[in-house]
Amino acid sequence: MTPTVTSSRQRFLDAAFGRPVDVPPVWLMRQAGRYLPEYKEVRKRFSFLDLCANVEGAVEVSLQPFRRFGMDGVILFSDILIPLPPMGIEVRLDEGGPKLPNPIRNAGDVAKLRSFDPNVETRFVPDIHRVLKREIDGKAALLGFCGAPWTLATYAVEGGGTKSFVEIKTMMHREPKLLEELLAKLADSCGDYLAAQIEAGADVVQVFDTWAGELSRADYDRFARPATERLLAKLPRRGTVPVILFASGSAHLVDSLVKTSADVISIDWKLPLDEARRRVNGKAMQGNVDPGVLLGTPEGVRSAVLDARRAAGPVGHVVNLGHGILPPTPPENVAAFVNAAREAL
Repeated sequence: MTPTVTSSRQRFLDAAFGRPVDVPPVWLMRQAGRYLPEYKEVRKRFSFLDLCANVEGAVEVSLQPFRRFGMDGVILFSDILIPLPPMGIEVRLDEGGPKLPNPIRNAGDVAKLRSFDPNVETRFVPDIHRVLKREIDGKAALLGFCGAPWTLATYAVEGGGTKSFVEIKTMMHREPKLLEELLAKLADSCGDYLAAQIEAGADVVQVFDTWAGELSRADYDRFARPATERLLAKLPRRGTVPVILFASGSAHLVDSLVKTSADVISIDWKLPLDEARRRVNGKAMQGNVDPGVLLGTPEGVRSAVLDARRAAGPVGHVVNLGHGILPPTPPENVAAFVNAAREAL
């Protein structure tokens, strides 16, 4: 089948479902944020969490990179921890990273966690989607997202970010059933939360499993993968709205990620895309340029993107980074990234 030139939105959907495209779609994880001077101006008026909950402000910063660079995808500006407070987990989020002052450590803590209506307690999220849908008007795909149960459990049990994973691994090895109960509650709430984004207009959704790479494949298969699949089972319009699964540091987990019902597997820069292609069992891929490359020159960025495209092949590839964009990234390198994704090979 010969691909035809099409809209950015349709290009994204076609690539995610493994259909031929004229050029691969392109966007960047964390594309709205601290590397843009216009974002910094907006942040002068809001704390981070206040900005996430302010419909007008979140719409503005979601659209800023699209106006500048014309990516094929516009992602909701938000944070993966947004579903935790309505479940009863306090979150404090500032430039020093997330702090959860009352971590989940025992059966009583897990029992207290509650389900919530995302169209009530987090109404601002579907509201942002609805406004973005009107503003984009089909010129790009609208992306929603949530955190994966394992990653959210890690934050909830550790009480914030961690390098040792002592608390979550203590629970995993001493009280595995309790961890499974926590993961199930998170999966159900996040499934409802992401489903509400789809109902509000998201064309594509991504599940971020930031801490999956900390797990062995056996532990991922026992704990994280079933919880992720439980989340995905709650999503409407499967087969119409593609799901991207991103797991950081996950080269050793690709064979397990492929066993989920996700449509696109996001690959980090530590695994070459040609090798990943042999392991993804026909699924589409996303990635996998090292974010550090964007700290260099536009010529280096162009070379890295073209290399990734050649390694991935012409079908079933969404051009992206292997992780989020770094704050010192020069905007001109983001422009080079987007332009290189659209060059003829």
